[in-house]
Amino acid sequence: MKTIKEHKHLIIRAEALSPPMDKLYLEEWLKRLIDSIDMKIMIGPFVKYCDMPGNKGLTGGAIIETSHVIMHIWDECTPALMQFDLYSCSNFDHQKICRTICSEFNVSKIEYKYLDREN
Repeated sequence: MKTIKEHKHLIIRAEALSPPMDKLYLEEWLKRLIDSIDMKIMIGPFVKYCDMPGNKGLTGGAIIETSHVIMHIWDECTPALMQFDLYSCSNFDHQKICRTICSEFNVSKIEYKYLDREN
């Protein structure tokens, strides 16, 4: 019998007063987050800084056993704009991830969509 997988997708838009500004910090943060939701890293995390005017900021991501985790930070504006994306074939606590982002980066505003792609 075929096992039906979960198909969950969390998309977050947040305005952060203390965004991650260091590549190594964001890399370690992604590792901790992935571990905290009981997921397994396959590749990464990888973090790069883009210095193109109008698009400056960090982007970090990892391929996890069940799909991917990505974080984009635009640091030219105040507060900084953060976009987070987690897609997984496993269930996860989206509220926990929102709380983690809010507390870790001093978020002044957060909006999210949590999609159940199975239904």
